[in-house]
Amino acid sequence: MLQTLGTRAPVTVHDAGLEAAALARAALAAYRGPDRRQGSRDPAGWLVRMLDEIDYGMLLVGADGRLVFLNHAARTELDEQHPLQLSEHALRARSVQDAAPLHDALAAAQRGLRRLLTLGEGVQRVSLSVVPLPASEGLEGPLTLLMLGKRAVCAQLSVQGYARSVGLTPTETRVLEMLCAGLRPTEIAQRQGVAISTVRTQIGSLRAKTGATSIRDLVRLVAVLPPLVGALRSTGRPAAQG
Repeated sequence: MLQTLGTRAPVTVHDAGLEAAALARAALAAYRGPDRRQGSRDPAGWLVRMLDEIDYGMLLVGADGRLVFLNHAARTELDEQHPLQLSEHALRARSVQDAAPLHDALAAAQRGLRRLLTLGEGVQRVSLSVVPLPASEGLEGPLTLLMLGKRAVCAQLSVQGYARSVGLTPTETRVLEMLCAGLRPTEIAQRQGVAISTVRTQIGSLRAKTGATSIRDLVRLVAVLPPLVGALRSTGRPAAQG
């Protein structure tokens, strides 16, 4: 079922959007909540848009590894170097050593078992959870949800949004981003080309504006912020020809 790819034929946003809408309609078929009873318009479309606002890559695959749905974060993250690849609407491992663990995890999901995997190496190393989902009316067989782990503790857009909300200056925002990336004050001073005393003053200002008691507390505060996803989205239309 799973193998190393020699070439990659990506699933288009248009195709994924059509499958997402079909999946959402099937998932909502049995829903009897307030907006369903009131005949609200396009609940399936709302669900797809909600999933696109989640800052974790999410993919749904069938028993044969065929892709059913992927959200905006997954479409953005699954580039040519990612340990997971999509070819002809099927999910596969990029490398030989990852093929067997991924195959085993997807097979276990068909038996109702959850798995946590780590695939890839170096900067491409990524963790993902493999979660079995029960079969739903209108869908053929059970599906498996794959959720990709984050590559960074603090998402850049969340940091920037938080910085604006507490009135940080552009320089303070850059210092906060570097602290969240794990840099020490001395390393920040070197990168910024300033004295360590300047960075310490900036960190003191950060703590005063955010109410954090320490650098660790400041990073923890930002790490648990809700995610912000970029506002730019594909229209979902096929690319123009010629």
